[in-house]
Amino acid sequence: MATRPKRRRLAKSGDASSEGPSSRAYSQDPSAPATSEERSRWKGFCEIESEPAFFNVMLRDFDVKDVRVQEVVSLDPDMLAYLPRPVYGLVFLFKWREEDPDKQEASCPEGIWFANQTVNNACASVALLNIVNNIPGLELGEHLQRFKEFTADFTPALRGDAIGNFEFVKTIHNSFARKMDMLNADLQLKNDASTRKKSKAKESDEDNAGFHFIAFIPVQDKVWKLDGLERQPQNLGPIVSDDWVLQVAPEIESRMAQYEDGQIEFAILSLVKEPLIKLVADLAENVNSLCSIRQRLLRIHSDREPNLTVRNGVVEQDLVLGPSEQYRLSQEAIDEAALSPEHEKLLKSDDVVAISAVVQQLATAQTSIRASIRDEIKAIQADDDRAASRRNDKGLLAKGLLQVLDRMGRTRIFVESACCS
Repeated sequence: MATRPKRRRLAKSGDASSEGPSSRAYSQDPSAPATSEERSRWKGFCEIESEPAFFNVMLRDFDVKDVRVQEVVSLDPDMLAYLPRPVYGLVFLFKWREEDPDKQEASCPEGIWFANQTVNNACASVALLNIVNNIPGLELGEHLQRFKEFTADFTPALRGDAIGNFEFVKTIHNSFARKMDMLNADLQLKNDASTRKKSKAKESDEDNAGFHFIAFIPVQDKVWKLDGLERQPQNLGPIVSDDWVLQVAPEIESRMAQYEDGQIEFAILSLVKEPLIKLVADLAENVNSLCSIRQRLLRIHSDREPNLTVRNGVVEQDLVLGPSEQYRLSQEAIDEAALSPEHEKLLKSDDVVAISAVVQQLATAQTSIRASIRDEIKAIQADDDRAASRRNDKGLLAKGLLQVLDRMGRTRIFVESACCS
């Protein structure tokens, strides 16, 4: 990730650059997986790829509720329309270049929570916190809520230092740290320090820049760019349409245009309202309607049980007609679901044909809703699996494979093949 500008003040503790790498910090075998104790003692932050699954797991571990991270595959308006709404913020990964400082605010505006990145490689956590701490009414969880309140009157630089010293965030961030990640980060800091001491020429921030996450958010009827490597937020102007994301797209595209084709890769992530919430609410409304209309049919046919299977081609035992753990549906949600005016009207009707037709429609709709819920639950599990795989330090496995290849005389072929692929 991008090296933070040298002008930033470092935290007195918890900053990887405040102390060089310690040979006593790790076990003797560098290929051995990092232990939880080693991660806890380590003073740095590891790099995290722009993988939505990792961000989703981090947010869940932070105990942030009802937010999901999804990849933005295109800035085309037709493609952006497929994003679940509301969109709380965008995260843009690119090779960092500092913009004109005059575009930034003179100071952080009141009502905007913005933190600088004062610790190397912390930009993933900084970008997430710069978004979730600006979402009105979002349930942040106990730790982040206390942190937000504690840092409310801090400057952006002090908030950045606070993140670097916040063990709760640091532990979750570094749960993705593998031994080699930690060693490489320490070596990079050591090399940077050595270069600065030996070099008389002052390198620009852009010369040292790497990939970096920045955030875009809608706050107080304006669109803001929150870049932790810049001193203050940048106001991109008032929100002029119902969809602020369309307003940000040209800003991101202009940044992409600064680089030659094929020179660099970009990634865009969106923080949206968890789609599962609406789907479960839709299922609750569907179940409430089915149950209410079924009761109406029972009253019409008081002399016998209405056979919905025969009347409507609906296999009733395949329908959800009450709480369901599988679909995360509670009785409370069903009871609170409102009936549509159309369905309310049917509850006073004796038209069995009309009622039966609506039951068929509801049954068909429920099949689609349940399939969507299953897909979302599978996606959450896939995120967990992908994050677990990333957290699995395979250093010993890689070492063993190389040893076997070496004994077979295939190491050179393997390395050349890997470099050329």
